[in-house]
Amino acid sequence: MTAFVALDGVSHAYAGVNSALAVDGLSISVESGEFAAVVGPSGCGKSTLMKLATGLQFPRAGTVTVAGEKVTAPVKIAGMAFQAPTLLPWRTTIENLLLPLEIVQPYRGEMRRRRAEFTDRAERLLASVGLEGQGSKYPWELSGGMQQRTSLCRALIHEPQLLMLDEPFGALDAFTREELWCVIRDLQAARKITVVLVTHDLREAVFLADRVFVMSSRPGRVVVEKRIELPRPRDLEITFTQAFQDIVHELRSHIVKARQ
Repeated sequence: MTAFVALDGVSHAYAGVNSALAVDGLSISVESGEFAAVVGPSGCGKSTLMKLATGLQFPRAGTVTVAGEKVTAPVKIAGMAFQAPTLLPWRTTIENLLLPLEIVQPYRGEMRRRRAEFTDRAERLLASVGLEGQGSKYPWELSGGMQQRTSLCRALIHEPQLLMLDEPFGALDAFTREELWCVIRDLQAARKITVVLVTHDLREAVFLADRVFVMSSRPGRVVVEKRIELPRPRDLEITFTQAFQDIVHELRSHIVKARQ
């Protein structure tokens, strides 16, 4: 099967010609509709992988393809969410959701004519993550978990085929984090969207992903690929099972080795 997202032999550094490589010989492939998670030691290049896959950075060597096309510009079919929600404080929740549609073509040219349609889409997205009726509130009126739900909705507002998540729940308390695991689980299952999650949380990776990729220390490359055979749909009770804990411990041992 042809990969929907593929990095093949990618090397990349951020500064001058002689700067240290962030990733080197990095190869990874994610199939259409798959939920993939990427874990590894701090500084191993996980966020670099995200930027390369979405066209925010371009590799020094190797190739990056998304949906069968070589990435040479920012990928329009991708949505992104980060650890910090980065909502504009002077815009309401609905207005924050609509922001990508006001910026990116072809939506920008259609915003005036289709604003009611887009607003309805935003309200339905909010309802799908438990924020029905919250569209008129400003970010400072929302809890951290509600802000992160809004950030997820904003990443999905243009109905992307690919969702890239960079530590989206890392700043939240444990209970809110687990609640949002279930939100993204349900969104991905309903929309059949391809998801790549970068995380330090091994429980999060095992709970959500079909496959987990473990990266080495810098310069990063994939050293282990682990398919998660736990049955779906998964609920939080599975995180207390021995089978789940065994996978978490196995991944942890790989990361310990990767740090050496």
